Amino acid sequence: MRYGSRGLKTGDLQTNSQYVVGCEHWRDMVLSVEEGVLIPRPETELIVDLVGDLVEGNGELREGLWADMGTGSGALAIGIARILGPCGRVIATDLSPVAVAVASYNVQRYNLQDKIEIKLGSWFEPLKNVEGQFVGLVSNPPYIPSHHIIGLQAEVAKHEPRLALDGGANGMNDLLHLCHGAASMLKPGGFFAFETNGEKQCKFLVDHMQKESKSSFSGVDIVSDFAGNKRFVTGFRAKSHNPTNPNEWTVKIN
Repeated sequence: MRYGSRGLKTGDLQTNSQYVVGCEHWRDMVLSVEEGVLIPRPETELIVDLVGDLVEGNGELREGLWADMGTGSGALAIGIARILGPCGRVIATDLSPVAVAVASYNVQRYNLQDKIEIKLGSWFEPLKNVEGQFVGLVSNPPYIPSHHIIGLQAEVAKHEPRLALDGGANGMNDLLHLCHGAASMLKPGGFFAFETNGEKQCKFLVDHMQKESKSSFSGVDIVSDFAGNKRFVTGFRAKSHNPTNPNEWTVKIN
């Protein structure tokens, strides 16, 4: 994700034009946004395209249960719900009450209340009653290293929610948490797609999954965004798995 944005000057401060007008155009949709909710970026649209290609001709994935972790405005949840079959459903979670309210509004705006359920809570906590039932899991999590936040464009660093940007010391905290959770949340053969900060994080995540969680995943791959930058890590839950204890994971990116 490029953390640039269209900005407007307001006094001595620069703010996002999307927050001023209260919406953002994303794919063929107009989504409500407000301060406290991350503005969806064009790069993230590719996740919906990946899911669309995957579910075409695959009834189990098209009619199954999907998860959108850290949904923000609900963009991914809505985009995916619109390409699923009549029985396909999405559960979207977010830790921010503001994001949950905005996502719920956008879901209603597109009349998808019967296909999308928005839940308040941290990552997998609201999903304990459906563990192991998902055919797909997607996320655009916080992945900016903490010390890089200050260097982002002013309208991003000052106005967009740090909760949706800050991925810890090296940006990998939430991505690693999602990897561990995916092993237990997905059905065998279930698909996952995570957005990252770029090539270094992609390579680290793939290497980690192949070494530390080799029995949990298969077909792990790196996918480039529309600009040709390595941006996404995708793969499938293996037919059998033995999830690694996340407390034993060590994280070091040079």
